[in-house]
Amino acid sequence: MTTPKRYLVTSALPYANGLKHIGHLAGAYIPADIYVRYLKAQLRDVVFVCGSDEHGTAIPIQAMKEGTTAQAIIDKYHPIIEQNFKDLGIHFDIYHRTSSPLHHETAQEFFTVLNNNGDLEIKTSEQYFDEATQTFLADRFIKGTCPNCSYDNAFGDQCEKCGKSLSPDELINPVSTLSGNVPIKKETSHWYLPLNKHEDFLREWVLKEHKNDWRANVVGQVKSWVDGGLQPRAVTRDLDWGIQVPVKDAAGKVLYVWFDAPIGYISATKQWALNHGKDWKPYWYENDTQLVHFIGKDNIVFHAIIFPVMLKLHGNVLPANVPSNEFMNLEGDKMSTSRGWSIEMDDYINDWIKKENGGESMADVLRYYLTAIAPETKDSEFTWKGFQDANNSELVSVLGNYVNRTFVLMHKLCNGKVPPFHNDLIDDLDKQLIQDIANTKLKVETLLEGYKFREAQFEVIDLARKANQYMQKKEPWILAKYLPESPSNQHLIDNALHLCLQLTANLAILINPFLPFTAKKMLHMMKVVEKLLEWQNAGRVDLLKVGYSLREPQLLFRKIEDEEIANQLEKLKIKKTKVEENKSVEIEKEATVVLKPEIVFDDFGKLDLRIGTITAAEKVEKADKLLKLEVDLGFEKRTIVSGIAMHFKPEELVGQQVTVVCNLAPRKMRGIESNGMILLAEDKSGKLHFLQTNGIIDAGSTVS
Repeated sequence: MTTPKRYLVTSALPYANGLKHIGHLAGAYIPADIYVRYLKAQLRDVVFVCGSDEHGTAIPIQAMKEGTTAQAIIDKYHPIIEQNFKDLGIHFDIYHRTSSPLHHETAQEFFTVLNNNGDLEIKTSEQYFDEATQTFLADRFIKGTCPNCSYDNAFGDQCEKCGKSLSPDELINPVSTLSGNVPIKKETSHWYLPLNKHEDFLREWVLKEHKNDWRANVVGQVKSWVDGGLQPRAVTRDLDWGIQVPVKDAAGKVLYVWFDAPIGYISATKQWALNHGKDWKPYWYENDTQLVHFIGKDNIVFHAIIFPVMLKLHGNVLPANVPSNEFMNLEGDKMSTSRGWSIEMDDYINDWIKKENGGESMADVLRYYLTAIAPETKDSEFTWKGFQDANNSELVSVLGNYVNRTFVLMHKLCNGKVPPFHNDLIDDLDKQLIQDIANTKLKVETLLEGYKFREAQFEVIDLARKANQYMQKKEPWILAKYLPESPSNQHLIDNALHLCLQLTANLAILINPFLPFTAKKMLHMMKVVEKLLEWQNAGRVDLLKVGYSLREPQLLFRKIEDEEIANQLEKLKIKKTKVEENKSVEIEKEATVVLKPEIVFDDFGKLDLRIGTITAAEKVEKADKLLKLEVDLGFEKRTIVSGIAMHFKPEELVGQQVTVVCNLAPRKMRGIESNGMILLAEDKSGKLHFLQTNGIIDAGSTVS
């Protein structure tokens, strides 16, 4: 396989709406950093870009929660996230922002090219609209009653109480969160990317060309989407926060965040090029560039289907690979910041790195453990006990112990200098160790080129394990006891420690992509410059010159005590409890009886309430919460769609008398025109009840 001329590596842009947890770190950032450090050690031309994703509804929603502006939110979280990455050794060539003028310009240019080429299409649809604020409402700006659990403050995309994913049309009695008013449906036009026209391209490119070299979860998800039939996807939306659509008479419309965010990779590359006097275009237009996207599995669709279609239409290079990790759980449950079940990067840094001298080694401990349990093929789980065991049993007892023993014995038995190697005394153990060093280099580079970071890291630690075994068999401390009567033992000691020191130098090179802070500490102990870490030096056993003085040993890692782990587990429980208590308080506040604004009799008089009899009921197709009812009002029969399917079976409703709002404007739900609304009562448990009548009343009777 021909080595690419240049590499462009990206990590998914994190939302700048709050702190990010270690699950994010394991998914898209540590693997990418390992890969880039390896490529740079190979002296290859590589640019590593990332940045904050600062558009979309998540930002203004967080601003509403914190009582501030969207701009203030991104200005708050962008530098925190950027610094968190630095503290954990994630070294981007640039960490950019999608709020930058350069990004706005780049995204607008991208849209314009596609639009001018006829690659986008305009569609008109109905969307919820707040007349009071003259605003089309994004899903998160609509609240109503959840059709699943009857929680009356569910959002248009999800119920925070039961966790059910929703659409605004499924909400019962939806209202705008901006004004509190009932929204109307209003036509709006948007630009769409017709993905359905590119299914053949995706089948050929992903499902055939990359079937065997991309991860199975990526290929599988692409196949599922394509086989299911792709649909046009909106490129624009009605919102006041984002990149304005660069078309005349498109005021109030912005680029959808899913469209503008990946273009952030391009604008970040542009800014990097400006900062360093480089040309950015070859990285995005030349076929000898290898573009690699590191993501979590929730981003597969965007990076393996949608963005490649955009790049193809725009004339850019396509990704050579999209290494996607599965999810990382925490102590037996899904990691979630909103539920208080997560470990934020910021918290880890404050608890483990900033509190102690030489805390950088604790950054490497986290990097090591997250790589050792990386969810490369299936979901994995972070446990504090596993974290402790990985540190104490592997980093301390294997890698750290080996390096420390080597330096202690070198200072004690070789006057603190690299001893000579006596070729006439070489034996099978020496030859095997030399071969192990060379083999490990080849294994690690093959695994890293194949994006198998977990296995590659194992091979490095396994080399340290073999080195420990070699030292145990050589027993230089035993040979030293008999030096007076056996002076030739010094030559055997020299050979053993010479190879152990050369292997230590190799460990620094091999471990650098994974544990960069540890590699630098080892360089300091060996009194060598960073040039040693170039990959071409790995596998050699002449890296440290004979007679060269080395520094006193420093412990690479410290033991983690049981008490520290118990404290973290307790902290996790307290955090979750606090979040749950806060949510309970919010729910109680929301459940407090609040009367609607006072009205006069004339307002009430506008309602036409009548008794109706349900004559037929059936479930609405593809809508678990909706029932289609036929209601006899005496003077006519009407179709009414009601979100009560979770409370009543269709067959239970036939013959039931109900109170109907008859003069409510018609509304389409799942393609069915609903003419009226049924009134029900909700008890404290959320159960719905029909309003009771005294005996059978003639259909059409008025309620006053």
